[in-house]
Amino acid sequence: MGNIGLWLQPRYAAFAVIVGVFLASVLVLPFLIPWAMATVGLVALVSGLLVAVGIRDLYQSKQSIRRNYPVIAHLRFLLEFIRPEIRQYFLEDDQERIPFSRAQRALVYQRAKGVVDKRPFGTQLDVYADDYEWINHSMHPVHIHDWNFRTRVGEHTCSQPYDLSLFNISAMSFGALSANAVLALNKGAKIGGFAHDTGEGSISSYHRVHGGDLIWEIGSGYFGCRNDDGSFDAERFSACARDPQVKMVEIKLSQGAKPGHGGVLPGAKVTREIALARGVPQGVDCISPASHSVFTTPIEMMEFLARLRELSGGKPVGFKFALGHPWEFFAMCKAMMKTGITPDFVVVDGAEGGTGAAPVEFTDHVGTPLQEALLLVHNTLVGLNLRSRVKIGAAGKVITAFDVARSLALGADWTNSGRGFMFALGCLQAQACHTGHCPTGVTTQDPVRQRALVPDDKAQRVANYHRNTLVALAELTGAAGLTHPGRLGPQHIVRRVSTSEVRLLSHLLTFIKPGELLESQAQHAVYRVFWNMASAESFAPAA
Repeated sequence: MGNIGLWLQPRYAAFAVIVGVFLASVLVLPFLIPWAMATVGLVALVSGLLVAVGIRDLYQSKQSIRRNYPVIAHLRFLLEFIRPEIRQYFLEDDQERIPFSRAQRALVYQRAKGVVDKRPFGTQLDVYADDYEWINHSMHPVHIHDWNFRTRVGEHTCSQPYDLSLFNISAMSFGALSANAVLALNKGAKIGGFAHDTGEGSISSYHRVHGGDLIWEIGSGYFGCRNDDGSFDAERFSACARDPQVKMVEIKLSQGAKPGHGGVLPGAKVTREIALARGVPQGVDCISPASHSVFTTPIEMMEFLARLRELSGGKPVGFKFALGHPWEFFAMCKAMMKTGITPDFVVVDGAEGGTGAAPVEFTDHVGTPLQEALLLVHNTLVGLNLRSRVKIGAAGKVITAFDVARSLALGADWTNSGRGFMFALGCLQAQACHTGHCPTGVTTQDPVRQRALVPDDKAQRVANYHRNTLVALAELTGAAGLTHPGRLGPQHIVRRVSTSEVRLLSHLLTFIKPGELLESQAQHAVYRVFWNMASAESFAPAA
């Protein structure tokens, strides 16, 4: 759009007015009102200082909001600065707590910037509230030197298994994210040695620049490996999947924020770059069907996974889904038993996961929350003696080291985070992701808005956030007296269930013993109701 387009943006109007006032006070007003030179000089001085501030805002690279909103962005920082005093003098409840989501975002900012992430005056949570949770510590804590925790995926079935970090970037597509955001995330993954999930929008040129490890997510639109009619193209898939940068392949069945919904990217938003990445026509509506066309039964699904593993040259292949009808997952497991084919991993996406845009009813009332979904997947695989062959990832509002630890304790092998890494990029939760007007350049395709996000600066913040979160995980694990977070279990997490009672998760939740489902399902309600409804030959419930 160029410099002229820059000044035509409404958000630069205040700065443009200031520049105009400064020029007028220097070039025009001294000749029009020579008798008021003192006033004109003061106006010139003040406006000149503000012009200098605006120019500095435009060209600094540390804060995206200042690059997109020169001068006026400082009003936000001023209000944040005086907020405690406003609370003290104008709010009746001087014990008001900062909303937890804001506190989490602030924590991510601190860890991303590499500053001290400590705070005074204790917890900001109500420790007597129902559902408050904590980790029991040990009288003999352990100091863990190596925070770079890994889990090996595909060791039993793949010629190219992958040592995956316990904390990675969750699936977010190019198109949903800006080019600069993708560049920053992938460079951060490269610096930190962790994985970057592409999202179903496939692998763009921006994913390739820095060479960070990729998990290639393939949705129902088969973007990046499709024929012109939208069907799966094996040759295109193989050519892309065998690229050394691609470490794992993930079939997306559904996502937590809008399971069963599918999606449409309007043709007006299908730019040349997005069209090239997805393999679709430019300017034409880009459809993501609600379900896959390659397979229609659980057995066909397992056969498709095995085929992708072969086409990729022996790389780990698995699937991501948000749990819906329990019998459908049971049907997949019965197909695993019948065919002998197992995925290398399953990513459980909780209903609390985020998205750029979805109907309110879907975000609030469709899909199973992470705890229940993760437990069902973990228990089923344990009960069928398949757990050692299938690794489990967990996603859904995973932001802090405690979130990671809790997911691991409930059965996950690793975690993925979307919003946490968006915070590291500078996301303010403006909730304008679907409008193209993201104030920090994270979720917009507007080249002027996304220039505010400087990839090199934000990439280091992404790497810092990953590292410092895992350092905190090491400290939590050591405090519990354990040497590795993989040893965390439900017996280490305590939950308050009322003002007078707390329970260990191991006593509060149901956990199945290895092989137990091969013997009997009757004693567990969910299996008693749904297990016999599942068939390896169909996703539909048995009559």
